[in-house]
Amino acid sequence: MQKRSTILRKDSVDTIALGSFDGIHIGHKQLIRKLGERGALFVVDKDQANLTPGIKRSEYAGYPCMFYHFTKVKELSGAEFIALLKKEFIHLKKILVGYDFHFGKYRSCNAHDLKTLFDGDVEIVEEFCYKGIAVHSSNIRAFLQEGKIDEANRFLGREYALLGDVIAGQGIGQKELVPTLNLKVLDYLIPKEGVYASRSKINHKIYDSVTFIGKRLSTDGDFSIETHIIDEEIVDVESSVEIYFVEYIRANQKFSNLQELKVQIEHDILRAKEVLVTCKLYLVDFL
Repeated sequence: MQKRSTILRKDSVDTIALGSFDGIHIGHKQLIRKLGERGALFVVDKDQANLTPGIKRSEYAGYPCMFYHFTKVKELSGAEFIALLKKEFIHLKKILVGYDFHFGKYRSCNAHDLKTLFDGDVEIVEEFCYKGIAVHSSNIRAFLQEGKIDEANRFLGREYALLGDVIAGQGIGQKELVPTLNLKVLDYLIPKEGVYASRSKINHKIYDSVTFIGKRLSTDGDFSIETHIIDEEIVDVESSVEIYFVEYIRANQKFSNLQELKVQIEHDILRAKEVLVTCKLYLVDFL
């Protein structure tokens, strides 16, 4: 799918896709690919998006997102909701929705009611499955919470990513273990505790890395998200860091001393190198 500009005036939009679009997964892409040159996403936001928060949805969709909070539309009848769309997008000709889309007060209207209430074209996209499993954001969340990164990535059509700001850590890694960047991550769903082969994006450059998520059982017991950049010396990072998860390596463990922990980290790094030497592609034929 060719990416379009993520900036578009509302009075230029002639096609919209309706939904919450958390995750921008391969199911969503079945709608997005039909938007055309003057298309946009009408995002009903409930402040619950934790796979693709905020404007990141425009980045992954390759189309502009127009955000409308759920509280602003939840009391509207079906007809009032359509009237809002026509008022907001004065040249609206076509609406795209998934088969399970509901709207109107108390979710009283379904996708098929759009064809009665809207005087333009309506296209309903049927459920999309991969290997017999329906692709939904809820499935992706479950995969991530179980450490099933490959499954989550296949449903997303990309590597799951978190964006965080670098914060001060304990200082133990630099002195006695391996140097890490400690991250403060907000709004995103955090995958299962453990160690991951990952890629880290810093200042528009991507590095191989190994990332830890969880309570530091062998030291202070505090929760942390920290990433070690493999075979690179990265210091004084002032920008945010984006972590792309590739494979779950092992569960979080408690070690009796720092030397045992260091030996295990060295094994983790070797395993991550083995994983990252191969570039995985996720369902590019469906995008």
